[in-house]
Amino acid sequence: MKFNTKTIHGGQKHDPAYGAVMPPIYQTSTYAQSTPGGHKGFEYSRTHNPTRQALENAFASIENGEYGLAFGSGLAAIDAVMKLLKPGDEVISTNDLYGGTYRLFTSIFKNFGIKFNFIGMQNASNIEDYITENTKIIWVETPTNPMMNIIDIKATAEIAKKHNVLLAVDNTFATPYLQQPLDLGADLVMHSATKYIGGHSDLVMGALIVKDKELADKLYFIQNASGAVCGPQDSFLALRGIKTLHVRMQRHCENGRAVAEYLASHPKIEKVYWPGFESHPNHEIAKAQMKDFGGMISFVTKGNDYNEAIKIVENLKVFTLAESLGGVESLCGHPASMTHASIPKEERENTGVVDSLIRLSVGIEDEEDLINDLKQAIG
Repeated sequence: MKFNTKTIHGGQKHDPAYGAVMPPIYQTSTYAQSTPGGHKGFEYSRTHNPTRQALENAFASIENGEYGLAFGSGLAAIDAVMKLLKPGDEVISTNDLYGGTYRLFTSIFKNFGIKFNFIGMQNASNIEDYITENTKIIWVETPTNPMMNIIDIKATAEIAKKHNVLLAVDNTFATPYLQQPLDLGADLVMHSATKYIGGHSDLVMGALIVKDKELADKLYFIQNASGAVCGPQDSFLALRGIKTLHVRMQRHCENGRAVAEYLASHPKIEKVYWPGFESHPNHEIAKAQMKDFGGMISFVTKGNDYNEAIKIVENLKVFTLAESLGGVESLCGHPASMTHASIPKEERENTGVVDSLIRLSVGIEDEEDLINDLKQAIG
């Protein structure tokens, strides 16, 4: 199946009970057994649930993986990956990443003896300098949050394989519509399905997708043992969201381009970060590994004035000032005081997350309304 068909039919079967086209919401915690162990594949809903299983099959399908896992949040999914490690193991991570991931790494897993190296990955060959015999995982976001840095997945995968290290890619910003890391050599793909996969700002969820059965079995064990699963209602909503992922992403990309080009031409804007510009670092890599350039944009005002940035986000009317991203509605955020507040100021600014940086999640409204809203807010 091609991708657009997979979003609707991939990994899915009509419900065996009555032929329901959409998987029903199996709102149950447990399942009747005819004799101890005599059941129809489901015993307890932390371990398995038919609605969640349908979603996990859909996750695997759209990422060209073999195994999908659904969690209660994106951070719960990352937490499960980190539980593959033991004290003394090391992780190499991009230094420009979501603040919640940084907090989980440094405030939780560092205390259990895991060492994290945060490095710039613009040039993939730099990664090799930090690999030791204890390195077990390379953690990549591309495009990164919020600087939209592009990391070469294929080149990083070659380095990971050479050193027998797992490559995990947070594919939240790109979605499988734009980029499929497993096809580029990654071992594991993670999504905050809260964002584009759900697509309607009405659920919180995480996803992992892998090809290797041994890795999948370890992760399924952790998922069940730690218990950070999502419920059937959210699974149903995510399945519904996946069915329109392709059409939504097409519009996100179209509107993203229009907004990025408008901001780049605005006299009060110093810099616009969007992978579609030829001047964007690693634009050629983005062009090679992505189908389009997405609807996520960050920009900085001239003079790097914190108060000016706050005034802009407060004045926007069509764009909603809110945490999160990837919904059908346009959202704006101020990373320094919101999503990346957990990263120390000096470290944050070293990666470009300055006080005047504004991040936009460009929705699927009419592009003219979005541009007019920016026009009145920036002045």
